[in-house]
Amino acid sequence: MGFRSWFGHRPQKAVRRAVRSHSTDSVLTRAPLITSSGEAWAFATRAELLMISAPEAPSGQDDAESRGAPSVVVHREWADVDRATYDMESNVIRVHWVDGEEPTPLTLDGRRSVLPQVLRERVQWSVVLAEPVKLPGGRSARVAVRRRADGELFSQVIGGRDVDLADPDVAGAIDAAEARVRSAAGLPA
Repeated sequence: MGFRSWFGHRPQKAVRRAVRSHSTDSVLTRAPLITSSGEAWAFATRAELLMISAPEAPSGQDDAESRGAPSVVVHREWADVDRATYDMESNVIRVHWVDGEEPTPLTLDGRRSVLPQVLRERVQWSVVLAEPVKLPGGRSARVAVRRRADGELFSQVIGGRDVDLADPDVAGAIDAAEARVRSAAGLPA
């Protein structure tokens, strides 16, 4: 792969336009993705992760009008990411969300990409402090102080579906941990 082909691969105009209309700041990196239907790209900005998909043109037509409009599949700020895993063998990044939604797979197309490193850096940047919380019954949760792109700090509780906040022992342990991390970050408890 030559210099020209490495840097020459760009998303179609409609995808670039969709990024500009949904993004709050400039793109740090982009990566083409493998999908079963059309063109898809992941974009990492300073503030957020975007995944945009554009349908394939019908057979025999390859103009912009016949493709249809791109759709934004993922548009989430970095503080919404719990963690991400990268399987180098399959070239798949799995993004796990703090709200418990199904992980989002991003299948990279095989070209060299800095997306895994940028994703890791942006998620780490968003975590100011974190503390694991042991809960009754062998369960666990995490409390964290996170940072948004504008610098705003806020606390976040991340637990599995089996964490019952209605249980007074669970709520007490989480509240105490949240108060500690908020205080350590200079936020009101």
